[in-house]
Amino acid sequence: MRYRTRVTAPAAALIGTAAALTVGSTAHAFPRPDDDCAAPGPETLGDPVFPALGNDGYRVTSYHLDLSYDPATGLVDATATLRIRCTRKLTRFSLDALGLDVRALYVDGRAATWEQAEEKLRITPAGPLPRKAAVTVRVEYSVDPRRTLAHTAWVPTPDGFAICPQPNSAHTVFPCNDHPSDKACFSFRITVPNGLRGVANGLLTGVEAVDGDRTAYSYRSVSPMATELVQITVGDYVVKERRGPHGLPLRDVVPTARATALEPALSLTPGLVAWLEDRLGAFPFETYGLLPCNSDDPNAFDFTGLETQTLTLYKPNFLLQEEKKIGSHMMHELVHSYFGNLVSPATWADLWLNEGHADFYGLLYRYERGWTDSLGLTTMEARMKDTYARGDQWRHDSGPVAAPNAANLFDSQRYLGGVLVLYAFRQLVGEEVFQAVERTFLESFRNSSASTDDYIAVASEVSGQDQSGFLRDWLYGTKTPRMPGHPDWTVNPVSPSLAAPHSRRGGHWHENSATL
Repeated sequence: MRYRTRVTAPAAALIGTAAALTVGSTAHAFPRPDDDCAAPGPETLGDPVFPALGNDGYRVTSYHLDLSYDPATGLVDATATLRIRCTRKLTRFSLDALGLDVRALYVDGRAATWEQAEEKLRITPAGPLPRKAAVTVRVEYSVDPRRTLAHTAWVPTPDGFAICPQPNSAHTVFPCNDHPSDKACFSFRITVPNGLRGVANGLLTGVEAVDGDRTAYSYRSVSPMATELVQITVGDYVVKERRGPHGLPLRDVVPTARATALEPALSLTPGLVAWLEDRLGAFPFETYGLLPCNSDDPNAFDFTGLETQTLTLYKPNFLLQEEKKIGSHMMHELVHSYFGNLVSPATWADLWLNEGHADFYGLLYRYERGWTDSLGLTTMEARMKDTYARGDQWRHDSGPVAAPNAANLFDSQRYLGGVLVLYAFRQLVGEEVFQAVERTFLESFRNSSASTDDYIAVASEVSGQDQSGFLRDWLYGTKTPRMPGHPDWTVNPVSPSLAAPHSRRGGHWHENSATL
């Protein structure tokens, strides 16, 4: 998409251009059969990083997850009820599912034939499903959170579990269309023995006594959510509530034994939200809070934080450190409420939009307070000069910023490499236009997903200049472009002996974040 050059309007007015933009999220292009010709739905959404993820032929409008946890066996008994809308006439369709022991499956109340093949649950309804039909799918199953799988979202704890679905593991918890481009509404019912608490995303909608010795907790997420952002946890928790800016309800779900020790970190959230609202606008969800993992094992997670929607998960004991050790990373995770949660990536190749923005604002927050970073630097300019010097090496080792693969998806190139792109663009257009682009992008794709092309299109529209050449060079080029405003900055020669930036296998590794 190309744009005519025009005179740039005042940045304050540009934020209002969101409603007028004609850009749209990237559509998955699969051949569509004739409406009268029923066929099995394609078992992929064509993601460039995880091509096996997702299913075409339908979109999910809602999930209801009903889970019951038995601490005696460690097993979870569950029912997932999905409301889907067919995008073509289907004789068969599939859900992503791995490690789930399915015992019954119904489509619109009628028993359906099903089979599990690798990471797909293939479903054949009693008759073909018409295009545009709204269909209810009910899957009854059980799951062992301790089961060993190639990848899993389950993290067992001494008194229950938490889940870490990002990027490709939500379907080890519930059958789903496991791709961030298919966002849906979620509700939850979690039944646990008295003395434990079940918690999920969103707002608590009910507490019900069950059989005298068990309690069911119900939750609903007001805004649609990507499957990778779901959080369900069970444990010995206390819920601490407070108010954020403009009365925003804040809810922290804290291990009872650590509640007092964690209070200094939890009390930072209102100030973090206020700082970010000044830059990106009102907090986009109904609530926010932190979930420090209820575990004594410091190796329970191989990441620091995970931005599960409205309830950020943290590894054990991280939040027990002093503010200057954790504040910028808490900001990083909070930024994901906007970039990653409110606006999700259209494909996993667009991850830099999440991590680059989270590190960008996390670093701004750090340097504004004069905190020294891991390199001993105290300004954004100094950190970007250092990152710029590494640019060609990173491109050599793990490819361009917006062209990851599954092995290097969460390495430094998506984090600091993404920050460098945003810094270069801000250097080019100035702070006022840059902030207008940021807010317009968020408003244009609110509660949806967006691609790198979408960000480039918004940047061009709002700035009044075609930014595609500039941004594509930074995002896809094999060499680091010149930095606007800093002609003296140089790039280090590439050494073939250097290892690629650190990366976790198929998951989330926030140790790559520069905000730590």
